[in-house]
Amino acid sequence: MNHYTTTQLGAIIEQHQNSLLEGWLAGMMARMIRRDKAAEAQLREQAGQLLPLLAQAIRQGASSDIEGPAWDDTRHLLSELSQARVRQGFSSIETASFVFSLKEPLFAHLRAELAGDPAAIVAESAYTSALFDQLGLYTVEVYQKAREQVILRQQQELLELSTPVVQLWKNVLALPLIGTLDSARTQVVMESLLQKIVDTGASIAIIDITGVPTVDTLVAQHLLKTIAAARLMGADCIISGIRPQIAQTIVHLGVNLEDVTTKATLADAFVVALKRTGSTISYSEPD
Repeated sequence: MNHYTTTQLGAIIEQHQNSLLEGWLAGMMARMIRRDKAAEAQLREQAGQLLPLLAQAIRQGASSDIEGPAWDDTRHLLSELSQARVRQGFSSIETASFVFSLKEPLFAHLRAELAGDPAAIVAESAYTSALFDQLGLYTVEVYQKAREQVILRQQQELLELSTPVVQLWKNVLALPLIGTLDSARTQVVMESLLQKIVDTGASIAIIDITGVPTVDTLVAQHLLKTIAAARLMGADCIISGIRPQIAQTIVHLGVNLEDVTTKATLADAFVVALKRTGSTISYSEPD
């Protein structure tokens, strides 16, 4: 692409910012699914910020390669916009459309400004198309990365919510597990339990697996790692919720739980924990 075509495009954007902005906004509004005054005002502000940055980058960069330093400000603005749209619930297509919608009014201005030079129209149109394709794809790339981060954060929060450590009694903690126990969740379980042991100084931790549907070799290993970590912190563990089928599975797998106290129910485990901590519960008949 020669210097003439890129300079022309930058100059056209700079000279016709107002009309380009109105044509651009009209195109975006026509495609908007959710329309309100706040959204329209935000679009106008963002579009108004991007146009001068585009003109400046094209003049300085003289290339459709948006990775160069001349495009730093443009990329930064598009990155902020894409990340914000993830939080606002927009799709990647809606995000990319912000950039692609500028093509139509820009092509119209190119044809009008360069009407007497067909070769320049072809060259400028090709350059503009390649440039805005890159910019649109950049917004999609940033959007996807931001979306992945949101999903990972949500998964982490769900894991933390699904592994609550509660204090049943002085020096006695309970960790009820529900659902599949994989490597990622085991890490969260272990961190939550160890932190609670530090916070409370508990000496007994009951790990209740009543809500764990199946126990295989991997799940058993995860449990043993959690128990070993708790012991290093000075707390002994009791496993409750050992149903007949789980007991059989553990035996068939050859998992060694000989030095771990296991009970059928959380209530049974709690009784053992109370005895080990020297606590007793007395019952009195109602009057």
